[in-house]
Amino acid sequence: MGTRLKVLVWAAAAFAIAALCCTGPAAAVGVPVLRVCADPDNMPFSNDKGEGFENKLAELIADRLGRELVYTWFPENTGYVPNTTGSNACDLVTGYAQGTGLIEDTNPYYFASYVLITRGEDTDLEGVTSLADPRLKSKRIGLVARTPPASILAMHGLIADAKPFDDRSRESPADVAREMIAAIESGELDAGLLWGPIGGYYASQSSVPLTVAPLVRESVGPATFYGITLGVRPNEPQFKHQVNKVLAENRTEITAILQDYDVPVLDREGQLAAAVGTPSAGR
Repeated sequence: MGTRLKVLVWAAAAFAIAALCCTGPAAAVGVPVLRVCADPDNMPFSNDKGEGFENKLAELIADRLGRELVYTWFPENTGYVPNTTGSNACDLVTGYAQGTGLIEDTNPYYFASYVLITRGEDTDLEGVTSLADPRLKSKRIGLVARTPPASILAMHGLIADAKPFDDRSRESPADVAREMIAAIESGELDAGLLWGPIGGYYASQSSVPLTVAPLVRESVGPATFYGITLGVRPNEPQFKHQVNKVLAENRTEITAILQDYDVPVLDREGQLAAAVGTPSAGR
């Protein structure tokens, strides 16, 4: 996720906002609503035009549950976790890291990691899948400040030649990703580190071939590999069960949606999931 790391931002604060502004079409008379908290401007995850993969996932879940989809727009750069209780509450919070404990979560609907992005023709770094690889010594590596890969680079003595991109700047995650990838394309950087869904999405738009390697083999430092879930209200086991059932029964279609956005989708063991084709609900 670049400057606003998708897997961690929802869990960045220990308190929530009590009331949220709700937008979206009104539900048809007699049709129950599925209210989803999502960012209105955070591609490839979501936007207020419904173009992100989390928009597509929300549409799928609403359809399978027979509910009318209504959004509560919640910009992630506020740094708060959306409140899932009270007036105008969310039924679901998109893209929530498993096990953080701030919101009840569903079963993971995909697994993702940070990624190392290099130029495809850079044979010096071909096959690098860990930041412990000695071939990264003296390489110019782009990183987002205060993220797990930044800590791991420091542990391996690779910070001196790294170029930080500040995740607290005024730039959007998309701007940071595009800037870092442009520097890799030009040769200003030998490699870059981004959250997988953002890295895969923007690397696929590059004018030169890039390699995107998931980082799942780190032996030191913080985790780089996460199960991604949906946040739900506590004490509603029946609803949570219904959502988990939708996720389980539509796993192939969900994986296809993610892959349509060039997300490096991993299994529980950190291996890349097999390609399953482009879904009808894709971009």
